[in-house]
Amino acid sequence: MPNEVTTENLSALLRADEAGVLDAWVDRQFSASTHRSDRMSRKELTEDARHFLRLFSDALPHGIDINGPAWTPARQMLEELSSSRAQQGFTPSETATFVFSLKQVLFDRIGSEFAGNPAQLASATWAASALIDKLGLYTTEVFLRTREQVIVRQQQEMLELSTPVVTLWDGILALPLIGTLDSARTQVVMESLLQRIVDTGALIAIIDITGVPTVDTLTAQHLLKTVAAARLMGADCIISGIRPQIAQTIVHLGVELGAVITKATLADAFAIALKRAGLTVAKVGSASRKPAEPRDVDGDADRAD
Repeated sequence: MPNEVTTENLSALLRADEAGVLDAWVDRQFSASTHRSDRMSRKELTEDARHFLRLFSDALPHGIDINGPAWTPARQMLEELSSSRAQQGFTPSETATFVFSLKQVLFDRIGSEFAGNPAQLASATWAASALIDKLGLYTTEVFLRTREQVIVRQQQEMLELSTPVVTLWDGILALPLIGTLDSARTQVVMESLLQRIVDTGALIAIIDITGVPTVDTLTAQHLLKTVAAARLMGADCIISGIRPQIAQTIVHLGVELGAVITKATLADAFAIALKRAGLTVAKVGSASRKPAEPRDVDGDADRAD
């Protein structure tokens, strides 16, 4: 045998003691500090390891270029495993250990096989190390890519949940905003509001910014864009929650709100909206008997049903 060991030799070495390699590999993963026994049983880990070891042995004779077609099944298996573990809450280190823990097992087999030939030992060790490193890095890349996709999806869901459009009365919508209003969130706010205007045929929308900590030039511009979009859909907007410090900031920044009506509280904005809708609020009897109901201008009660 020449001094240089081929990947075919490594494949034959694995196939000669596949069961022993599998047991040693699973034992090493179970003893690793990164193993999560609460999330994966030994049986599940053994099945994953057995599947990958067979794909690994099949691809080995074709070299250590893991981007080649022969390595496609092994890459696909690692992609599925990494994506699954990313969604289950495993860390990158816990996931990468699945591959990197195979390195020591291979080194032990290579050391026993080529102990009498230092050149072959070095050649086999280098090939195995380079290959495992490539597969381990690929696993980590897939894991991080999947985790980023999960984070982006969760951020989108949180944006949608943080911008609820509620119906205060027939034809009157309210959009309470909490937190910072950036470009991405503005797009979600605008889409949610416009869709509800279309669905309900509302003519008035109240944008409440009581929960917005600060208003800068960019935030004001986002609000004006939302107001302009709502007007194009046939609905007027009222901005409520204008606190003294926010009013001072808007004046200091020189932001022109134009004809947009602003109010200090949501209650004040709702009163204006009722008036514009031709409704008024009046007490009926004592406050302990029943709450006041909005009435038409002519005095008839206007009930939600």
